[in-house]
Amino acid sequence: MSLELRVMELETRLAFQDDTIQALNDELVAQQRNIERLQLQIAALAKRQEDMQSGFGMSEEEAPPPHY
Repeated sequence: MSLELRVMELETRLAFQDDTIQALNDELVAQQRNIERLQLQIAALAKRQEDMQSGFGMSEEEAPPPHY
């Protein structure tokens, strides 16, 4: 195989690898955004639950009623 063909093959492989790396990076960025959005939702739900519990006058130390 000539040197020119080998260089062309390497350049072609490099181009495909660059495309693959960019696609993986894009997916990673999208996943990180989803994780951040889900963390915000979890924090909001935790706050909402805490507000509801304090609104009902329940504390974490209170035992549940006997019928539970």
